[in-house]
Amino acid sequence: MVQKKIAGVLGATGSVGQRFILLLANHPHFDLKVLGASQRSAGKKYVDAVNWKQTDLLPESAQDLVVRECKASDFKECDIVFSGLDSDYAGAIEKEFAEAGLAVVSNAKNYRRDPGVPLVVPIVNPEHLQVVAHKLETAKAEGKPKPGFIICISNCSTAGLVAPLKPLVEKFGPIDTLTTTTLQAISGAGFSPGVPGIDVLDNIIPFISGEEDKMEWETKKILGHLAADKSHVELLSPEEMKVSAQCNRVAVSDGHTECIALRFKNRPAPSVDAVKACLRDYVCDASKMGCQSAPKQTIHVLEQEDRPQPRLDRNRDAGYGVSVGRIREDPVLDFKMVVLSHNTIIGAAGSGVLIAEILRAQNMI
Repeated sequence: MVQKKIAGVLGATGSVGQRFILLLANHPHFDLKVLGASQRSAGKKYVDAVNWKQTDLLPESAQDLVVRECKASDFKECDIVFSGLDSDYAGAIEKEFAEAGLAVVSNAKNYRRDPGVPLVVPIVNPEHLQVVAHKLETAKAEGKPKPGFIICISNCSTAGLVAPLKPLVEKFGPIDTLTTTTLQAISGAGFSPGVPGIDVLDNIIPFISGEEDKMEWETKKILGHLAADKSHVELLSPEEMKVSAQCNRVAVSDGHTECIALRFKNRPAPSVDAVKACLRDYVCDASKMGCQSAPKQTIHVLEQEDRPQPRLDRNRDAGYGVSVGRIREDPVLDFKMVVLSHNTIIGAAGSGVLIAEILRAQNMI
């Protein structure tokens, strides 16, 4: 039997932290041992500290764990730490953990723009984890202790967007223009403050603070290039890709829907059938590695005229698969399509767990 890696969760009482705990509860490769939260929760059993809001029951294995403060010294036994911290606190805490030699996979936005921190959607760009491998190999060659590091999960809406883009770019070359209009689930706003039910019921809110900017530059980093020395990631330039996003909050519990249109740089553009075949045939590297959580079908191409739909399609491959439908020619650009992804799984905690599975498979933890 392969020995399990010891895992910890920061921000364990929050919405992302709770999802991390669910995904790790019965994981064959990770043993959840340490939970961290605010000072007011520290010292309490987790079951007494948390206001559990998941549809699945609180795992018994986590109930009696005593919550600790988010200090690196309290997590030194961990091989991997998953951070569901709010961005107001994540920056200093995650930096402390990395400087203490710990491996951190973060859902917070604080280090996403750092060129030396990989921004990873594990079904799209795990090759960017070579930045971490380079750091580990350099330290080993110099006889230094194994360094800590931070890996960032992308914004939840960006994760769904880039999933169909990666295979299309690999097959047909660069996309020079991309537009997306999102219909984002309320769970993406978290529990507190979240979106008041009276505001979103019978309504659409055409503004999510900072979301459009995040989607527009994160896409360029995720689809960007590794530097020649693998020390950092280089973003696509505005000349290489133009991205425009409009973001809306809708009365859906889970699942982000995005209506996208794109134009390829190379001419002539491929056919609709070629685009469908490319997406349908795409197998992500995590699946090729045999990672536990990797989807059996990375992208589900749906032919029904009214699909994908959040309620019907968000749980494909346990939320790790992405659904794409209504693929058709666009009269302004080349193609338009509708993309659906599970925002709290492949768009958040699930991505973190799958990233950790890849790190384990590649002996980086």
